[in-house]
Amino acid sequence: MSFARSAVFHLTLIPLLAATSVSAEAPRVKLPFPSELIHFQPYEGNPVFQAGKEGDWDENIRERGWILFEDGVYHMWYTGYRNGDDELRFLGYAHSTDGMNWERHPNNPIHREGWVEDMIVVKVDDIYHMFAEGEGDLVHLLTSTDRIHWTDHGVITVLKTNGEKIGPGPFGTPTVFHEDGTWYLLYERDDIAIWLATATDPMVWKHVQDEPVIDRGPHAYDLDMIALDQVVKYDGIYYAYFHGLYPGGRPREWCSAIAASRDLIHWEKFSGNPLIRDNKSSPIVVHNGEEYWLYTMHPAVHLFKPAGK
Repeated sequence: MSFARSAVFHLTLIPLLAATSVSAEAPRVKLPFPSELIHFQPYEGNPVFQAGKEGDWDENIRERGWILFEDGVYHMWYTGYRNGDDELRFLGYAHSTDGMNWERHPNNPIHREGWVEDMIVVKVDDIYHMFAEGEGDLVHLLTSTDRIHWTDHGVITVLKTNGEKIGPGPFGTPTVFHEDGTWYLLYERDDIAIWLATATDPMVWKHVQDEPVIDRGPHAYDLDMIALDQVVKYDGIYYAYFHGLYPGGRPREWCSAIAASRDLIHWEKFSGNPLIRDNKSSPIVVHNGEEYWLYTMHPAVHLFKPAGK
């Protein structure tokens, strides 16, 4: 299955090199978790966006959707499908001027040429790059110049450090960044761990290391499954929002959590995880020019504003 403190949402990434590895003997310094990235309270009007009515193309929504705040408008992409139509999961779009009240696009679904799920949107120059799961939980790349019309470029290739392709099978929940001509990808396989790869061509990626950079556990909130949803950089440190699954729960309970890293390779999970329980997952934060708002995207979109405000 399943970005610095400024007036705009901004990412600055450091080069990922083997030399960034920390020796086993090096002391581990606990990383800070700033209050504005971890302390949120539910908005009283939740959910702010949910599935359509019975019979609509989006009578169910699922997995990670994506919200981009640009030019004073919140832009949201999401996945919808009808009951019984597990083979047809389409891309929808909605927009909002306040992040709380949303208007669906009149031509939804905006992309009907194939399965689009668990997406992230990265704007580079004037092109929007959407990395999403397609059929079989394989990551594919779509591009757009207007947020509405998308061209699918097919499944991306991920290589091991030796240049061989990773083994067959699903790989998904792509979290992607771009800096100085280099792309960065964190992805999961069967929700068991998170791997890191880089690229100069967003269709062909190579592992930084063949071992995962984030594993499940050891605590219960992500002991069964884990998937990474977003990374933001704040005061020189990377913060990853991810979701995990408690083992053995009936019904299953997903939750939202956070981890920190200085190099995107060595990660420390927040001791106060999970940030949000109650089966709310696929968390992302959006900086609206004033503060961070946290949204959980599945199974409906819930908004969490800074605590105490």
